[in-house]
Amino acid sequence: MEFPKINLHIHSIFSDGKNSIKQIIKKSLKLGLNYIAITDHFTNSWKANVIPTLDTVEKIEFYLKEISKCQNYLRENNKNLNLFKGIEIDIESSETFIKKLIQPEKFDIILFEYLETPEGISFIKELIDFWKKTIEEDDFPILGLAHFDPSFFIHESLDTLIHFLVDYDIYFEFNSWYPDYYSRQNELFFKKLKGSGYSIPVAIGCDSHSSRRLADIEEPLELIEFYCLEDNLKQFLNLLQNK
Repeated sequence: MEFPKINLHIHSIFSDGKNSIKQIIKKSLKLGLNYIAITDHFTNSWKANVIPTLDTVEKIEFYLKEISKCQNYLRENNKNLNLFKGIEIDIESSETFIKKLIQPEKFDIILFEYLETPEGISFIKELIDFWKKTIEEDDFPILGLAHFDPSFFIHESLDTLIHFLVDYDIYFEFNSWYPDYYSRQNELFFKKLKGSGYSIPVAIGCDSHSSRRLADIEEPLELIEFYCLEDNLKQFLNLLQNK
């Protein structure tokens, strides 16, 4: 079947991307994309010394306002492009830093990057549980794993990982920048994404740092079909349409 064109992992000049949000919107319209998310970096780990990042309340507010302006433009001009407010949280950041600066209800999508251990799962769980104490369910963002490598869990702790994704409603991102992560060596993981009694959503993100890579979605779509995860993608699209 034909799916809408989606890219839910895009970086702008607010972190290490080469294009402004307005430039991203313009190119996405030209490319015929239907759903996009700006997901700039948030970190105070080693990465903060390497790239620009959303590391203050002021930067985050300015970032969100810029996306809001673009959302209003798209709505007012009846453009066939849905824009979402996202952020990519480095889980190597300190817990205090994340809790202090991130207000999850202000985002549509939150991506977690660098999940590699069971301890990382525990860290994300604690964050989500903390957020859920103060936020209404209807205001909670969609949660996903950015460029997640299942091989860290494929031989050990795979069931722990799957239960985590199911229990905390977290989607897997087919990321065109990291094709090895959805190779056949991780086939067992993809089989478990559609287990008995549950279905873990999947989506597509290109980790785009320039407008040239905004529409690199063909290979992820092919792999979603190869692993028979079309219903998982439909499930995710339903979530997205209800934001």
